[in-house]
Amino acid sequence: MRFKTATSPHILLETSVGQIMRRVLYAMLPGMAALTWFFGWGVLINLVIATVVALAAEALMLAARGKALALHLSDNSALVTAWLLAVALPPLAPWWLTTLGVLFAIVIAKHLYGGLGYNPFNPAMVGYVVLLISFPREMSTWLVPHGVGQVHALGLSNTLTIIFGNGQHLMPDGLTGATSLDVLRTQLGLGRSVTEIRNSPVFGIVAGRGWEWATLGFLVGGLWLVYTRAADWRIPAGMLGGLATIATVFYLIDPQHYAAPWFHVCSGAAIFGAFFIATDPVTASTTPRGRLIYGAGIGILVYIIRAFGGYPDGVAFSVLLMNIAAPTIDLYTQPQVFGARRG
Repeated sequence: MRFKTATSPHILLETSVGQIMRRVLYAMLPGMAALTWFFGWGVLINLVIATVVALAAEALMLAARGKALALHLSDNSALVTAWLLAVALPPLAPWWLTTLGVLFAIVIAKHLYGGLGYNPFNPAMVGYVVLLISFPREMSTWLVPHGVGQVHALGLSNTLTIIFGNGQHLMPDGLTGATSLDVLRTQLGLGRSVTEIRNSPVFGIVAGRGWEWATLGFLVGGLWLVYTRAADWRIPAGMLGGLATIATVFYLIDPQHYAAPWFHVCSGAAIFGAFFIATDPVTASTTPRGRLIYGAGIGILVYIIRAFGGYPDGVAFSVLLMNIAAPTIDLYTQPQVFGARRG
């Protein structure tokens, strides 16, 4: 239950968990539409697979725990987990990869901890990290965006064949490629400058081609969540502010070795993570100051992993690391109780 104030007296919001979760789903639609346009049918197929598996796993776990199916399925939390994970997966991920990730998220990361409200870690990010560590090849097979290669030559029937027939070896090499963050990381390791790397066709005006529009779509949806109070502004502000601040420091030190802050903010899952993942009300910090600190911690960790770690994008790892820190942050950022002395 959410309140308009951190301390009493409280005013109850006229929203339920199910209503808030539905708003999250609605807010994801613009970004998902952009992803579908630039990366093809696989985005929607991943979404369907994840949705079906999540609802089935949720129903089975609720039945095993003796919970009312209609009541708990209507909170839409399983759908949100499924959609968050589906968006993060490569468009041509084999069906079993999506299924495994969703099962791990729902069964292990959510229900084995007690269900909604008791899980210490974001379930979708747990599922994503398990897949990323266990199946790095499948998790790195991305389509080149529309406008760079012939992605739309891969129609619905061919996409279904690849996803359900495990036929990724049938794809022409020209249809697959690295993301902009992958290209940046690899080319920097080869000693090239940021200016030279930016000439690659995978880059657009600000960030990766295609990803810029998806990021804009998720930004619009995220701002709507903040406007409707389905998400608190402090977490995305803290995360994007922390990411931009540390990126600016290194960019000013050496702009030919470190990408500009606007590139980092608009690339990968930064915007998506700030508004849709980090704001998870169960696993995030709950105090006003704590949310800013929590978000800033995620943003700083994202940059550290991108610039110095072993993965091109670090949103999932950063969120899980700050999930661990959230209770401690809340402990030391509790607002002053009315009537208590300072000091």
